[in-house]
Amino acid sequence: MTPAGGLTRRTLLRAAAVGAAATAAGCGGGTRSIQVAVVWSGSELERFQKVVDAYRAPAPVRVVSAGNDIDAFLRARHLAGTSPDVAILSRPGLVTEYAAKGWLRPVRPSVEYAVPIGLGDLLMAKGQRYGLWVKAAHKSLIWHLPSMLPEPPTSWDELVSLTRRLGALARDGGPAPLAIGAADGWVLTDWFENVLADLAPTAYDALAASEGDWQGRAVRDALDRLAELWSIDGAFPGGGKRALLTQYEESVIQVVRSRRAVMVFEADFTAEVVGRFRGGTEEPVTFRFPSAGAGSGALIVGGDVAVAFDHDRGGLELVEWLTRADSFAPWLQAGGYLSPNTTIALTEYDDPVRRQLAREMRGPDTLHFDLSDQLPGAFTGSDGVGIWRIMQDFFADVTGGVPARRAIDDATAQLAAAARDAGSDR
Repeated sequence: MTPAGGLTRRTLLRAAAVGAAATAAGCGGGTRSIQVAVVWSGSELERFQKVVDAYRAPAPVRVVSAGNDIDAFLRARHLAGTSPDVAILSRPGLVTEYAAKGWLRPVRPSVEYAVPIGLGDLLMAKGQRYGLWVKAAHKSLIWHLPSMLPEPPTSWDELVSLTRRLGALARDGGPAPLAIGAADGWVLTDWFENVLADLAPTAYDALAASEGDWQGRAVRDALDRLAELWSIDGAFPGGGKRALLTQYEESVIQVVRSRRAVMVFEADFTAEVVGRFRGGTEEPVTFRFPSAGAGSGALIVGGDVAVAFDHDRGGLELVEWLTRADSFAPWLQAGGYLSPNTTIALTEYDDPVRRQLAREMRGPDTLHFDLSDQLPGAFTGSDGVGIWRIMQDFFADVTGGVPARRAIDDATAQLAAAARDAGSDR
């Protein structure tokens, strides 16, 4: 993600070139293509292309990958007058922001579309719906190999005790208890969000609505709980400084291939990394992020949403089609896909693990959408900016010997200041 206003010359040139190429392609073929800008790349991009290949329309669909900087990409395209017809965004905050600017058209789902309570409301502005969920992510999972961890912890206290025990063994040459890709700030915000939603769900929702107190007791308690775990000696391969240089994919490899660590926390999309880098034949398994109390704790979800820009009806019709129960069937069958659409039968998931994850997202648990993806402006985070950087600073402090209270004071002050700055920029 790129902060608002952070349009680099490279982004402008790339977006302009893509827009010019798409226009030329449309004119040359006699029929203007429907242009779709997406956040996906690699296998995800290939699978989405197979999805839209099944779309039957007079105009062909052309998919462009903008990557994680899709906000900057779309702003540049808007300035150049070459906005795509449709975009797939991972941040609901962008949907309401673009709608307020008048860039988007209201959208209507198919009759085969329904999502868990609360998710649809995130995409409303001025009483109208400006986006529709097309992909979901289950973000409350910890991955491990059964041979490395036969009995997973069932509570936060058990996780802390296990980390202390394995950390002591790691100092004698054993694997570290936890791998963590702290070089990617979003990994740390995902940790924070799971703990905060478990301890104080009402405060979590208030912060997401820009109505909470970033220096309040709920945030401080969540950070204190993280400090308790992250500060354990031997918790991470190579220590805290090495973890801050470790990217997300490498942290997964440390568990499923090199076995330098026992557990790694992250979403269901970790399965894609496992598939590429797993060593041997042993399949990793997951358990839910542990709660401070009884039960399975909070469930954090992320997702991707389709929006239509202010062009002709081609984009609106494609967005509606993407919400049909069978539209993403090619991706669902290929694997690596969770649907937010609750009208899709669970039996459509051939993979029993992914079927269980889909079931959990439809269960009685209260879902909480990824907090950092709901924050306004630069506060939402990107490399070296916003809540990502603040959480990296906090991680560096607590793994580097700074007393927890001082680290929490510094982090909450930074969070409150970033929230004020984001509010003044609105």
